[in-house]
Order: sequence, then structure tokens, then C-alpha cells
Amino acid sequence: MNKTDILKHVGSIEQLADIRHVTYDDGRARNAKAVEVKNGLMRFSVMEDKCLDISELTYKGLHINFLAKTGLMGRNQFDTRGMEAKRSLMLGLLFTCGFENICTTYYDDKGKEYPFHGRLRTTPASHVCASGNWVNDDYVMEISGDIREAELGGENLLLHRTIKTKLGSYEVEIIDEVSNEAFRDETKMQLYHFNMGYPFLNEKTHVLLPTKEITMKNEIASMHKDEWEYMGKPKDNEPEYIYIHDLASDEEGNTFVACVNDEEEIAFKLMFNKKQLPYFMEWKNTASGDYALGLEPSNSIVWARKWHEKHGNLPMIKAQSREVTKLKFAIIDGKENIEKLKNEVNDLLEKDLVKGVHYEMD
Repeated sequence: MNKTDILKHVGSIEQLADIRHVTYDDGRARNAKAVEVKNGLMRFSVMEDKCLDISELTYKGLHINFLAKTGLMGRNQFDTRGMEAKRSLMLGLLFTCGFENICTTYYDDKGKEYPFHGRLRTTPASHVCASGNWVNDDYVMEISGDIREAELGGENLLLHRTIKTKLGSYEVEIIDEVSNEAFRDETKMQLYHFNMGYPFLNEKTHVLLPTKEITMKNEIASMHKDEWEYMGKPKDNEPEYIYIHDLASDEEGNTFVACVNDEEEIAFKLMFNKKQLPYFMEWKNTASGDYALGLEPSNSIVWARKWHEKHGNLPMIKAQSREVTKLKFAIIDGKENIEKLKNEVNDLLEKDLVKGVHYEMD
């Protein structure tokens, strides 16, 4: 339907699409600010106080993401203090890790602490704008804001994030522009931690990946090296498994991963570029109460800052320069469209001329 046809059927466009600022007023989330987006059958929330990360996503009323035991929360005084930082992790659909570190807390030989998953995830955004406007026949909703990581005598990195979607398209684009406004080169580690949860995630949910090679991060993952595709049932007190995938891509570096629920005939597809984000980690947590699956494209590996320092390849951004990273995620609905995802995986593997994991068509 075009703009005219849509407006003939509604009083206000807010019946179908809406974007609005909200402030929570209860528990750990008290006083936290967010932007709630309604796009037809899809809804999601963006946290103004936490890097414009996405806390929740639903489609047709089905909850897609994981939410940790702490529940929805704002910022806390212990957000980035050692291992206490885990108490501030609500996860949600997306939390952003970086810039000085990702994953495990690290102390260098001078005793400087690099927090667990970095500081970005708890940094509030400024200059937040939220708008919904007609662009020809498309009703476009957009959120943008600035997130600064800075220190007196230290770094001065500015992340300008834009999140866009349009009515009738269950696709969301994230555009991150990072500017180094300091006068020295700075560390720029980036990991995008997307987290699938129940009821979308269940024992039969599986991933579709154009994976060429798999490295197990830890011993427990090595013991379950053939179980990376399917989630399985929750297990009491089970350790997490982390798989590092080398993904096939097209000539421009474009690739994708997907999480599929065949019963609901719904998939979550995450698209990114390997030239910008060369690493991809799968975090599989089957522990009862922490039942989640993480899809993690990154410019850094899961062994964190210490590993990159040791190997001399710490991701850096030059002084007074700017770099752009783009990702998209989409809800794929229907068995036929999920079958197309399998074809896409096989096409990427064939273009990369490798023997990866090929999928049979139903």
C-alpha cells in the first residue's frame, strides 16, 4: 500500500507505526529513559541511557530476545567495576561492547583495569532524536544520538548511532559512526552482542551459518563441538559454550547469520560485513535460568584485549579520523522464506569455494 491508501484506512498513523520517548518508573529501571518503536507487527525498545542499545524485540507478540535475571535496568554505580560488572548485564536484544576492551576484565602490567565488555554498554546517549516521517510512500522511523567514551588525559571517542526502520519492512538498520576526536591513535574494539531468548529460543531452535571453520574457545565447547547448530534443552548449572566461526562472505565482504524457530516459522537474520567485523562468535548458554544464544559479530576476538596485545593486532582508529560500521537485522516470516535463507548460506559457501556446512532443502 502507498501513503494515500494507508491514510485512507487509519485515523492516525500511530495505529500502525509509532515512535515515542518513555521513562520507566519502577525497580532497577526507575528513571531510565527509552524510545519505544512500533512498526506494524514488530516492536522494539531503545535504551537512551545505555548506548542506544536495544533492550527488547517482539514480533506478532512473540518475545525474541533474552533478558537476564536482573531484568530491565538503568545505569548503576557498579556498572564497570571488575567482575561486579556482571550484575549490570541485562543483555536484552543488543548490547554494545568496547571500545577499550571486550569480554573478560583485563589488567595490564601497569595495573590499569579494562572493564568486562567495556564501558560503552552503560554510557548514556546525548542529543537523542526520535522521528517518524513520510519519505515518499515510506513511513520511516529513526533514532539517533551521541555516545562519548572519554577520559581526562586519555581517549576521546565519539560514537554517533543511527537506528532506522520503515513501516511494512521488518528490518532494522544500525549505522555506527566512530570519530576519534583525540590527537593520538586509540583502541577501537567493537563487539555487537545480540541475544536470543525464550520463547523464540527453545530446544529445537537452530542457527544457520555459512561457517567454513569452527574453533572452540573453551574446553567445555570442545566437548560439545558437534552441538553448535541446535540449542537443546536447559541444563541445571551447565557451563557456557563459545564457538568461533570463520564465515564465508561475498566479494564485498557481506555475510549473515540466522537463528531459526521452525515451529513458529520465524527466523532472526543478522547481516554485517566481514571487512568491518571479521570475527563472529556464537555464545551458547544452556544453563537453566540463563538460557540464551548470543550472535556476536566483532572486530576483535573473544580472548579480549590481552590476546590482541600479545599478537600485536589491537584494533585502532587513527587520530582525528572517522570509521563507519553498518549492520542490519530482520525478522524472516514463513517456511518458504526460511528455505531461501538456506539457499543464501549455500550460495555464500560456493562463492567462497570452500567445503563448509551445506544445508539440504526441505
